[in-house]
Amino acid sequence: MRVTDLNDAKALISGILAERKEPFTNVVFLACGGSHACFGIGEYFLRKEAKKVSVYNITANEFNCVQPAVFGENSLVFCMSLSGGTPETVNAAKLAKERGASVIALVAEEDTKLAQYADAVAYYGIEIGNKANVQNQYVILALAVEFLQQTEGSALYDEMITGFDRIVEVCENAKKKVQKRAKQFGADHKDEPVVYTLGSGANYEVAYMMSICMLMEMEWVHSSSIHAAEFFHGPFEVTDPDVPFMVFMGVGPTRCLDERALAFVRNYGSKITVLDAKELGIDMLDDSVVEFFCPILLWTVALEYSEGLAQAKKHPLLMRRYMGKVSY
Repeated sequence: MRVTDLNDAKALISGILAERKEPFTNVVFLACGGSHACFGIGEYFLRKEAKKVSVYNITANEFNCVQPAVFGENSLVFCMSLSGGTPETVNAAKLAKERGASVIALVAEEDTKLAQYADAVAYYGIEIGNKANVQNQYVILALAVEFLQQTEGSALYDEMITGFDRIVEVCENAKKKVQKRAKQFGADHKDEPVVYTLGSGANYEVAYMMSICMLMEMEWVHSSSIHAAEFFHGPFEVTDPDVPFMVFMGVGPTRCLDERALAFVRNYGSKITVLDAKELGIDMLDDSVVEFFCPILLWTVALEYSEGLAQAKKHPLLMRRYMGKVSY
C-alpha cells in the first residue's frame, strides 16, 4: 500500500501484527547506501523509545554474511530499495524469510524482486519534487511510530501525529528560505576537491547520506561523514581554513554535540556551511518530538544544496561512471 500518512502506516502494521501469535522481540532494518542511512530515523526512534524490542540497522550485505544471534521467527524486518531490485537487499529479504522473520518491503516501484519476499509492501515517492510526505524517511518514521503504538503504546503518539502534519509545511517553508543559499553553496564549492559533513543523533545519518550519496556518488567529490561526538577523537586534526565542512544541526538532546563541533571548525576553519533545523523552522513542532523530525527537514534542505552544487559544477546528479554501468 502507498503510505502517505499515519492512517496508512496504521493499517499496514495492523495487518502484520494480526498474523502474529507471539510478539516480536527485535526489529531489523536492512538496506544499502542511502536507503540504509534513511532507516536511521526509524532505528533512532525505536532505540530511544521502545522498551520491549531490540533494534538493529545493518547494511544488507553484511547481514547476508552474519546475522544477530537473536534473529529469527520473532524478528520484524524492514527492507528498502528505491528500485526494489538491489541484489544485496533482495538477498537479505530472502534470507530473512528463510529464517522465519516477517518482512516489510519499502520500494518506489511496483512488481519488484524485493516485494516477492515481503509479507507487506509500503510504497513511497521518489525525491523528484522534494516533497517531505513522500520521502522514505517520512514513511519509515510513520511505520516505526505505529509499530511502537500498537505493540507497547507511546506517550508521544498524539504529538507525533501533529508532527507529521506540521513537518510538511516546515519543509516547504525551509526550501524557499534556502534557495539563494543553495545556489551560493554551489558557486562557492564547485571546485572543492573534498567536503566533510558533521552531524549527531538522528541527524548523523543525514550527514552520512550527504557524504556518500550526494557528494561522492552524485558529484564525485571526496568526502567523509564525521559524527560530531567523534570529531574530537581524531578527525578534528584535518580542520584548516581551506577545508570545507557542512554541519547538520539538530534540535534535541544531541544538539550540544553539534554546537561543540561547530564552534571548533568556526574557530580554526573558514569554509563552514551550517544547516540548522532550529533556524529553518523546526520549532513549530512540539519539544517532546522535534528531534525525531529533524532528519526529514535537514534532508529536504540538503537536496536543495545538492542541486545547487550540481548546477554550479554542470554535473547532473544522475551522472555515473560505475553504478549500473560495469560489473561489481
